[in-house]
Amino acid sequence: MPSAIVLIDAGHGGIDGGATADSVLEKDINLAIAQKLYLLLNSQGIPAVLNRTGDYALSDDNRWHISGSRHRRDLSQRRQLTEEIETQLLVSLHVNWTKNRTKSGPLVLHQGSGESALLAFCIQDTLNRQQQTSFLPREGKPFYLLRRVDQPAVIVEMGFISNESDRAMLTDPRQQLRVAAAIASGIRQYKWVTR
Repeated sequence: MPSAIVLIDAGHGGIDGGATADSVLEKDINLAIAQKLYLLLNSQGIPAVLNRTGDYALSDDNRWHISGSRHRRDLSQRRQLTEEIETQLLVSLHVNWTKNRTKSGPLVLHQGSGESALLAFCIQDTLNRQQQTSFLPREGKPFYLLRRVDQPAVIVEMGFISNESDRAMLTDPRQQLRVAAAIASGIRQYKWVTR
């Protein structure tokens, strides 16, 4: 079995495009930033793995979960990977969407108190500095991955695809690298505090 410190979950993929605005798909943003985060973490001595390296749905790999719901198979495959790959942390990358196009900025969701909350605060802090915002992370009670995985896990909503300014940032390769660097910095902060 492979092992690493961080499992990077590039949200959505394949038939599941995630949120969309102005012909931009969330799945593409998630994968692009996940790949940059993967390279940054590994170059900084923090072993990381990606759960997908291309545009495909993880539900396509799930032959064991008997469900008519592709979405349910996708989520259970993501959870299964946390058990098959020995990792200490799960960082799931996503992009937010709302009808209110003025809403912007990052939001990190966590599992409750403890190490997941600490990881969320570290990543939220570095994303706030990168995007010049001042949001607090929140507990993500209804989210499947946060309820079903054993290791500390967070969902990082990197910005709002529905906001023109955030969308421009999230689709610009240089800005994507800055977002990935901020997330990597938050992970390093967490590792330093918990060592």
